[in-house]
Amino acid sequence: MKQLLSLAALGMALALGSAHAAEEKAPTKQQTKMATCNKEAGDMKGDERKAFMKTCLSNKPATQQDKMKACNAEAAGKKGDERKAFMSECLKK
Repeated sequence: MKQLLSLAALGMALALGSAHAAEEKAPTKQQTKMATCNKEAGDMKGDERKAFMKTCLSNKPATQQDKMKACNAEAAGKKGDERKAFMSECLKK
């Protein structure tokens, strides 16, 4: 019984310790870039998302065609002047 309680206490201490350690670490540059690219990818799927993520995560600047695909995906649901303004700003990035 004492062993079981000791193991339970040790398990909780390890779990709390690792959770606390994870909170203290700032995200790395790559983790931040991944989060940004994921957000920009929006609801892209399949090959389109894979191609976008590859370009986004690489150090190379995106081609105009890749930018256009990404911006079009983000602009889904926007119409008229709102879409034009959004696309203009998106393509400048």
